[in-house]
Amino acid sequence: MPTEKPRYCITVDDEMLKEIDDFRFGNRYNSRSQATLELIRLGLQVLREQEEALKRKQEEGE
Repeated sequence: MPTEKPRYCITVDDEMLKEIDDFRFGNRYNSRSQATLELIRLGLQVLREQEEALKRKQEEGE
């Protein structure tokens, strides 16, 4: 199934690949790509939440 979404390639070491595969199978994703995409989404969500918490803390300190 062709897609119009941008694509890019990453290289990971054996340990990270195992973690990705463990996440994939533990959460029943159909592919490494789906699992990797979810891990990226989760990581970005955590970063946003940390930035928002830091901003709130700075605003409270003013």
